[in-house]
Amino acid sequence: MIRLYIPLALAQGAELELPEAAAHHWTRVLRAAIGDRALAFDGQGSEAEIELIAATKRSAHIRVIARQSPTVESPLHTHLGLVMSKGDRLDYALQKAVEVGVSEITLLSSERCELKLRGPEVVAKKLAHWQGVLISACEQCGRTVLPKLHGPVALRDWQAQAEQKWVLAPSVTGGPTATMTKPASVALLIGPEGGLSANEIAAAQDNGFAPWQLGPRVLRTETAPVAALAVLQWLYGDA
Repeated sequence: MIRLYIPLALAQGAELELPEAAAHHWTRVLRAAIGDRALAFDGQGSEAEIELIAATKRSAHIRVIARQSPTVESPLHTHLGLVMSKGDRLDYALQKAVEVGVSEITLLSSERCELKLRGPEVVAKKLAHWQGVLISACEQCGRTVLPKLHGPVALRDWQAQAEQKWVLAPSVTGGPTATMTKPASVALLIGPEGGLSANEIAAAQDNGFAPWQLGPRVLRTETAPVAALAVLQWLYGDA
């Protein structure tokens, strides 16, 4: 069944007007007809079956048929600090991070960051696009909580709070293990395509981040978040 992000109170029996983006996507792109049903989630953990009861070129109205309580969210709170990259690599990393259960994402700039955002209009446009990537990923994978998106901020200004904090780099040793005390929250720092500088890794360690070498091979900046988050979920979260 089609899933839609609708940031409204989905009370059973309520009749609501869809937000413009959701209305356009369901009725114009997917060509929904009166009486068609879909699953809606509010991004805060609630989901409901809805029915299209009215539609025009500019609006659509629904009725909430039945609320549901799926258990798809991880008990582990993960906060990903990811240095931005160019092209579709960042989109891929964001999409897959959502699929493996990330809770928060902070976009970072660093010494070797490839992506330079100049001016508030450019930043706002990019953030709207990346927020759309998160929403689409939630719609696809069945999540009901929309991860929080923060930034962009300079790496030196990121103050992550978590029970465990890890910085990934191929030149370090160590990493999380099943014998460690199971944390409720983990922060994860991943650098750009050229990696974090030695000074940045040292600064991260001074701020409580432990070093983590994720295997003997060097991973791309869009691959590392997926692999690391999957390991954390297996050790402390979904497994």
